[in-house]
Amino acid sequence: QVQLVESGGGLVQAGGSLRLSCASSRIFFSIDIVGWYRQGLGKQRELVASITSGGSANYADSVKGRFTISRDNAKNTMYLQMDSLKPEDTAVYYCNIRRLGSDYWGQGTQVTVSS
Repeated sequence: QVQLVESGGGLVQAGGSLRLSCASSRIFFSIDIVGWYRQGLGKQRELVASITSGGSANYADSVKGRFTISRDNAKNTMYLQMDSLKPEDTAVYYCNIRRLGSDYWGQGTQVTVSS
């Protein structure tokens, strides 16, 4: 069983930055796609960004140019650097590992952006 623990959420003013971290209890496999999702109040969970072991990253259009996803395989940790934050980025952010069709989720961390 893989356990994921997120940290780094909080309250920030519009235009500010936050860095989310997600530590895994197990090593990242080369086949793993790791990513970040978010769920705003009353909204469906949506993909924010994902990255393969080879470093190929994918971003939602709404965060392109503002967010950067990365992974440190040696530390079994993934990150989401969020810059130029907007009030519409307010949500609970979840980290995810997709491994051979199975999904593993963190408990979520709240990000609130004030205007």
